Amino acid sequence: MPLLLRRPEDTRKDDFTNIPNGGPGIENRLQLIYHYGVNSGKLSLNRFVETVSTAPARIFGLYPKKGEIAPGSDADIVIWDPHATHTISAGTHHMRVDYSMFEGFEVRGNARTVLSRGEVIVDGCKFLGGPGAATI
Repeated sequence: MPLLLRRPEDTRKDDFTNIPNGGPGIENRLQLIYHYGVNSGKLSLNRFVETVSTAPARIFGLYPKKGEIAPGSDADIVIWDPHATHTISAGTHHMRVDYSMFEGFEVRGNARTVLSRGEVIVDGCKFLGGPGAATI
C-alpha cells in the first residue's frame, strides 16, 4: 500500500522516517500569507501578525517571551516591506531542496531585515547569522 494511503495506525508513529514528506515552502510562508491575505483584503495587518507570530508563540508555549514586543520579551523582529515584489523560485530560495511548489508565483510584500535578540541576521536576501542564530 502506498505510504500516503496508510491508515494512521499503520504509520509506525514512533519512527519519524515513516512520516510522509510535505512540500517545501517554509521560506515563502510569510510572503504567501501576506500577498494572498493582506493584499487581497482577507486579513488585516494586525491579523497577519497574530497569525504568523503571536499565535504560534502561544501554541508552542513560548509566549510572551516570543511573539510580542514588550519589556521582558526577546521577540525577533522582522522589518517588512509591503511594496517589495518577489518571484518565488527554487533557483533563489535558501532551502535545501531543488524545487518549489510555488515556482514562478509573484508576490508583493517581503521581509527586508530580521533581527534576532538584537542582532541583524537577515539583510535583504542575505543571511548573516551563524549556526544556531535562528534558534530559540
